[in-house]
Amino acid sequence: MEKAKGFKTGFVTAVLAMAILGIGYGMSAALRTPPAAVAAPAHSETPMVPANFSDLAEKVRPGVVNIQVVKKVENVRFAFPNAPMNPFGEDGPFGRFFEGFPPADQKQEGVGSGFVISQEGFILTNNHVIDGAEQIKVKFANGKEYDAKVVGRDSKTDLALVKISGVNDLHPLPLGNSEDLKVGSWVVAVGSPFGLEQTVTQGIVSGKGRVIGSGPYDDFIQTDASINPGNSGGPLINMKGEVIGINTAINPNGQGIGFAIPIDMAKSIIPQLEQKGTVTRGWLGVSIQQMTPALEKSFGLKDKSGILVAEVSQGSPAEKAGIERGDVITQFDGKDVAEPRDLSRIVASTPVGKSVNVKIMRDGNMLERTVKVGEMEKKPETAQAPSKKSLGITVQELTPEIARGLGLKRETGVVVTEVEPGSSAADAGIQTGDVIQQVNRKPVKDLEDFHQKIEQAKGQDSVLLLIQRGQNSLFAAVTPK
Repeated sequence: MEKAKGFKTGFVTAVLAMAILGIGYGMSAALRTPPAAVAAPAHSETPMVPANFSDLAEKVRPGVVNIQVVKKVENVRFAFPNAPMNPFGEDGPFGRFFEGFPPADQKQEGVGSGFVISQEGFILTNNHVIDGAEQIKVKFANGKEYDAKVVGRDSKTDLALVKISGVNDLHPLPLGNSEDLKVGSWVVAVGSPFGLEQTVTQGIVSGKGRVIGSGPYDDFIQTDASINPGNSGGPLINMKGEVIGINTAINPNGQGIGFAIPIDMAKSIIPQLEQKGTVTRGWLGVSIQQMTPALEKSFGLKDKSGILVAEVSQGSPAEKAGIERGDVITQFDGKDVAEPRDLSRIVASTPVGKSVNVKIMRDGNMLERTVKVGEMEKKPETAQAPSKKSLGITVQELTPEIARGLGLKRETGVVVTEVEPGSSAADAGIQTGDVIQQVNRKPVKDLEDFHQKIEQAKGQDSVLLLIQRGQNSLFAAVTPK
């Protein structure tokens, strides 16, 4: 009893002492507050964990829209037997947020997301959401729906601009600065995953500058905010309520791994989409590669900063400026370049016709050259009539996304998107989704190269095609008609 009494007296004394110091149980504000709402130390202006996201969600919801589209089947004709819902394959390393549909249907209905960027009715979304759409409807949080039309789109960055008219009470979302975004910052994703409109999820920025193989200008923000099919085109919001990214891709084989296009990239091309409907990119005319320790030693460099020029195109801006094979480009237009993708993005975003200063290392000497940036040639995305008339097939450029969806390691060749019934190609067993890698035993680089080789084969009794189908290769002899 005496021990118990002593323990009790000591406990009460300790509690009183803690209360006097302001740290007692039930007396401390920190202990009364749930763990998720504990504020950062007094010296920090931002809470380590926000108390809740409801105010932020209410603030941005009026500017976020659900996008519903109707597409033609032939625009995504990957009609494999027992094909999954996703036309790029559910087992691909990265899945799009756009729902796929059975290829047997005459029309496809899909759902995505977007957000208002101006009082004039302009809405930003992903290109893959509206690509090939015959009809686009935009639905707001208040339930109102409007017809929308495509103003401009860019497949290389997977961005598109659509517009609605006759609406006066719009709530554009402010665009932030993704360059200043820091890893670990809190973010909120808003969209329509699986058609569940105005879904809000929270997380942090897990990484920046991610390359996922979706295109030549990969520079994604990685986040663990929960995002799913249907979130495509929706905004990624910072704690100020500003858009800092456009949700675009997920990794279906992982959890908490999603990707968003930096808003700074979008801001640089929105004016072109609005004014011209397409994006014009700068062109330098060089083939480049990453420096390695071995190359660094061979070229006598002290460090591997810079990009090695492997080839210079004849008549290109680079050749006219005096840039040569073996030069190491260290700076372009005042911006340092450390990786090939850095130079590709910087050159592409440089206005055509602009004269810029380029710093290069040659034989251990730092040189400067002035380059007048040219215009990047736009390649056609679908085959022209000749191949369909002569072989009975329609083919398309083999993009990184399609190659990935088909499980291919290489991105050379063209993919068959349509086979005409009763044609020579159909008789030879060619199917949609086949990748043509050779014509008459000669490699096919891209769509233009394919057309050239088919043109050269005119008058022959048959054209020998090397086909990649899944993990298998096979030859098909097609008789031109």
